[in-house]
Amino acid sequence: MSDVYANSRSTTDTAVRKKDVNPTSGMCPICIKDCKILCEVGKSALRGREVLYPDTEAFGHSTASSNKDYGLDWSDFQILTDVLGARGIEPDPDKATFPAVDIRTKAGGVPLEVPVFTAGLGSTAVAKNYWDGLAVGAAISGSMQVIGENVCGMDMDAVITNGKVTKSPDLDYRVKKYREFWDGKHGDIVVQTNVEDQRLGTDVYALSRLEVNVIERKWGQGAKAIGGEVRIYDLKKAIELKKRGYVVIPDPEDPAVQKAFKDGAFKTFERHSRVGFPQFEGFVEDIEWLRDQGAKKVFLKTGAYRPAATAFTLKCASAAHVDLLTIDGAGGGTGMSPVPMMNDCSTPTVYLEAQVMNCVRIMKENGMYVPDIAFAGGFVNETQIFKSMAMSDLGTGPTVKAIAMARAPITAVMKSTYFNELAKKNDLPAGFAKAYTSDPTKFMIAYSDLEKKYGDDVKKIPVGAIGLYTYWHDRIAVGLQQLMAGCRKFKLECISRNDIASISERAARVTGIPMISDVESDLMSRILLDGSGGDVNVKSMSKKEQVAIKSRIQ
Repeated sequence: MSDVYANSRSTTDTAVRKKDVNPTSGMCPICIKDCKILCEVGKSALRGREVLYPDTEAFGHSTASSNKDYGLDWSDFQILTDVLGARGIEPDPDKATFPAVDIRTKAGGVPLEVPVFTAGLGSTAVAKNYWDGLAVGAAISGSMQVIGENVCGMDMDAVITNGKVTKSPDLDYRVKKYREFWDGKHGDIVVQTNVEDQRLGTDVYALSRLEVNVIERKWGQGAKAIGGEVRIYDLKKAIELKKRGYVVIPDPEDPAVQKAFKDGAFKTFERHSRVGFPQFEGFVEDIEWLRDQGAKKVFLKTGAYRPAATAFTLKCASAAHVDLLTIDGAGGGTGMSPVPMMNDCSTPTVYLEAQVMNCVRIMKENGMYVPDIAFAGGFVNETQIFKSMAMSDLGTGPTVKAIAMARAPITAVMKSTYFNELAKKNDLPAGFAKAYTSDPTKFMIAYSDLEKKYGDDVKKIPVGAIGLYTYWHDRIAVGLQQLMAGCRKFKLECISRNDIASISERAARVTGIPMISDVESDLMSRILLDGSGGDVNVKSMSKKEQVAIKSRIQ
């Protein structure tokens, strides 16, 4: 693997003059003075720390992620289809059709109509700007929406009394917006809390004043291993956030910094959150305390930390009987994660799930409680969802009950919102308008379904929410049903580790999923040479072979 992107990244808006760069440094073989192209080194000489972060004029209307190839991803596995029997339904051609596949699930005891939910979206501008579409979209999809960290702390209209939040219009709005279209049965609104939130008492406020059912503690995320960051464009707000205890860089109270800001030397401040230092006993007691405060469910969100930390996290989650543990692999990101950290820190998703499943295997063998698990980290489609769930099966069905997404739902909401705006201005791409019309009620393919369900109230649904619903229900859900029907698995709990095979040696070595060339190779001759006629004579096989065959034809 070559680090050719070390000196040129689209995420930082940097480039190089020559294509044949040094494979180690990423610098041009000959670097000259009279070059107007800004590479990472050159731009860093002018703008310093700003080059650590995604560079975009569309901040608040964009997301960012890693662009590094980790050498192993979900494409390294192939889904094994079947023709023998069916699981989860009667093997009747008139009944076992792909629309009959049941993809409903429960994650942390919360029923979901689709096995996906939106991970924590908090104080970043992009979350606030597209909240209506995200929250309502999750609600009408029968899924969960997690309100991310720092919402109360960043709310300039919040009332903080003796260091505790007693009013937060922003958090109130986010909860109420989801509940406008929530059926009260599927999904729920979740409030995530980090170190800053706990100090402010956001959890108690959400439970007591907003009657929130679920609190999620946050230890981190896969995009970065430090506290969350956002950009602040207003000097007064930067000063107030520093007073509230946040780390704000540069110091907004420094007269020299204030002058530089007003003179235009820089345009934004950085607001950083502190990181926590969890301890086993303290965490268990904290979860018990949350339940005493009225939390009906308690979740934990953690990042892609080293193997020992992964084991520690699972041990804590087990001891505290956490309802859902969301584990976020490296490579994702939303608003303002440092680019070097997104690329070169933490454990990528497939490697991380392999580590987690090794831990879960040990836990089950020793009778430990295993919480429901959700995985995050760059998921965008149904094949990835299927493979993640299949890998998590240890003989009793998938341990991974749902997949958490962030960038993909935001994109669905942003894109549908944008195309609706273009339609109003009669500025849709000519090819799109010709193919799908310029009427949003027609080119939004799920609009008629929602109109049938909600009647005139469909007009109250933000177009971004319709986009998210369409993405989850009309694409991912249907695609997942087709994949499962191809494997003859008609319920999510029937998905098995035997439903996937590795197609690279690295995938097999890391995950223990056998190479496709080795799968059932010992069974083929037995089946071909069995003397029972057309059907498989299971009784003539060894116990191991019987288990392998029965798991597929029953």
